[in-house]
Amino acid sequence: MIPRLATLNDAPFLAAIYNEGIEDRVATFETRRRSEEDIRGWFDGRHPVVVVEDEGKVIAFASTSNYRPRECYAGIAEVSVYVARDFRRRGAGRAALMEIIQQAQAMGFWKLVSRVFVENQASRALIASLGFREVGIYERHGQLDGVWRDVVIVERHLLA
Repeated sequence: MIPRLATLNDAPFLAAIYNEGIEDRVATFETRRRSEEDIRGWFDGRHPVVVVEDEGKVIAFASTSNYRPRECYAGIAEVSVYVARDFRRRGAGRAALMEIIQQAQAMGFWKLVSRVFVENQASRALIASLGFREVGIYERHGQLDGVWRDVVIVERHLLA
């Protein structure tokens, strides 16, 4: 498995993987499928996006995005990781997250944050193993298919 920075040409693969995550209802509140054009909007020149390839096929990605619009938060990014169904639990998510941590540091970010469904034990174990700490729980943070869901707030400091 080879991680690398994503390019606009990867948009169809990222959309396919993200749409699997939307369909599976285990990692996002999103319910609207994403198009290649939606994904191209992630490439803003400031927030890195990485992919993991296996035998030339994109099987996972990690992306960063704006945390808050206020200038004082410019060094904090939201992070997300998604893995194609057929490649889950094989290390692709770890490879993507390790690479996005390095790329975010190189871009000058000092912290990564995310929210994870409390039931998503695989993601919680992965992020904990890479130095993220659980800060707290947002209760009834959002509804998915009419059901209120709680999320665990996580952060990882990137500066020593």
